[in-house]
Amino acid sequence: MNKELEKFKVSNSFTFTVEDSLEQACNAPESGAGVFVVYAVEGDAKELIMVGSTGTVQNDGTLKSKNGGLYDKIVNGHQFAKTGRKYSWPAQMKLENITALEVVWYETFTVEVKGIPTTVEGQVLQNFLDANGKLPKWNVAF
Repeated sequence: MNKELEKFKVSNSFTFTVEDSLEQACNAPESGAGVFVVYAVEGDAKELIMVGSTGTVQNDGTLKSKNGGLYDKIVNGHQFAKTGRKYSWPAQMKLENITALEVVWYETFTVEVKGIPTTVEGQVLQNFLDANGKLPKWNVAF
């Protein structure tokens, strides 16, 4: 696990296959904001393929999160040709012969800990870039 993510205690994960409904598989909260990390799973091997986030911190220190929170960002957020992930992830998984995805999400802005979602996302991506010389394959840019 990334060291940046260890301090966030509100966290969970779910597995998603091509046959699953992302709307049913996703257990992320519909409120709150944070970061989600996506791994391609093959047997015992896991490859980090994407990092995403949702939520904006205002100048008064409050959080502005879109309706639907992390759940909506994971399920309906656009990826691969401006389509919601509930449609684009299964299609991309078929193209790349990915059996399953493991999605781990973290609420980064809570009463106890106030991590700006895009900053945490950037730290995780920076560490990946430092270690691999590139971004995860499903992250187009940052």
